[in-house]
Amino acid sequence: MSSSTAAAPRFRRELLGTALLALPLVLGHVSTGLIGFIDNVIAGHHGTRTLAAVTVGTALLWLPMMVPIGTLISLTASVSQLDGAGRDKEIGPLFRQALWLSVVMGALLFGMLTLISRSLAMLGIAPEIVPGAEAFLSAVRWGVPGLTLYFCMRYLSEGMHWTLPTMICGFSGLLLLAPLGYVLTFGRFGLPEMGAGGLGLASAIMMWAQAGAFALYLMTTRRFAALQLFSRFDPPRWSVIGPLLKTGLPIGITITMEGGLFITTALLISSLGEVQAAAHQIAVNVAQLCFMLPMGVAEATTVRVGHALGRGDGPGLRRAANAGYVIVLATQAWSACVLLFGHDLVVTAYTRDVAVTALASTLLLFAAAFQFPDGIQVLSAGALRGLRDTRVPMLLALFSYWVLGMPLGAWLGLGLGWGPQGMWIGLIAGLAAAAVLMGLRFRYSSRRLARRLTGPPAGQ
Repeated sequence: MSSSTAAAPRFRRELLGTALLALPLVLGHVSTGLIGFIDNVIAGHHGTRTLAAVTVGTALLWLPMMVPIGTLISLTASVSQLDGAGRDKEIGPLFRQALWLSVVMGALLFGMLTLISRSLAMLGIAPEIVPGAEAFLSAVRWGVPGLTLYFCMRYLSEGMHWTLPTMICGFSGLLLLAPLGYVLTFGRFGLPEMGAGGLGLASAIMMWAQAGAFALYLMTTRRFAALQLFSRFDPPRWSVIGPLLKTGLPIGITITMEGGLFITTALLISSLGEVQAAAHQIAVNVAQLCFMLPMGVAEATTVRVGHALGRGDGPGLRRAANAGYVIVLATQAWSACVLLFGHDLVVTAYTRDVAVTALASTLLLFAAAFQFPDGIQVLSAGALRGLRDTRVPMLLALFSYWVLGMPLGAWLGLGLGWGPQGMWIGLIAGLAAAAVLMGLRFRYSSRRLARRLTGPPAGQ
């Protein structure tokens, strides 16, 4: 049998393995995106000002939140490599140190959000939006420590090729958030009407509920019993936390720079008024829902690439990445078609405001234009995380998003007066540059590693 003939079945198996691993992750990420959808629908029906306030509050929550989420995601690649190398006894101690890291990051973020919520008037946000955004942030910050713990436990599970809990916890959170958010926002069953603050409080309650449910699962399931995750108390050890930070902090900064491109765009657009802010939030929320598809595939690719690297399989890590690229091209083609042909229908689910609907529908056409570059860049970044190549991608993200994308968007949108449309052109440019540069970086890194590895062990 020729090598090309033998390679085809291996690639099909890799494609199937990646798809099966990614499906619960995709659904879990979709559930996360639906949190924003539920918040926006409830806020939009409460009023355009409430929607604008939640837009600003959500942006200011997730901009700093991306640092701990991205930093902790290094746990996925580390666990996957230990599992691939047969060093499972090292996973429990590593996880306990990651828990310490998540606690510290959650506390720091709580303090940061406290300061931000009291400084909104200084950020140039439209005055009518400030009270609602402040109420949202003051409430949601109480859930942030629970969210960092949740992501730590989730990344441990995903690194062990077990992604179903991510999906279950995600959709269970929605079942709690939707009714609770409605009741607290509109003031039902004798409770006061809290507006944007009610959505923030409901989100905080949901974050702690998800963390508690995941912890209970890890403590009681037989699947992870051999890892002894909670078998003893370990004090913080810098010798373990330091390498996690060394690998993870560049990931956190990279993800923050990408997310910050969207979030800073939202803050700049909010200075134009509540209609522009609300329309942008609707379009971004729909784009984020589409982004959940390639993001789930990227996380699965991180696991598959990391596992191949751990077992010394050079051809396998390239095969894992190629399978991810194939799946992402399919997901992005689907998303682009939905946005191109269904943009008017999608927007009507959020609001009945005619001005907001018209602008949001236009912005969704711009979102359709960046589906392919967005998918390719996130998949490339995920594959690079599997190789634990994180510092150069951070610099590539810095150039793409903040040297190219943001200045271009600000110049077109604010300098030339093109408004939100100009800002979205900047988003497209930044994502396209990241797609090209991240793809080239993975090609270089994977070829270099493949030359160092001896190939798969016999029988692989």
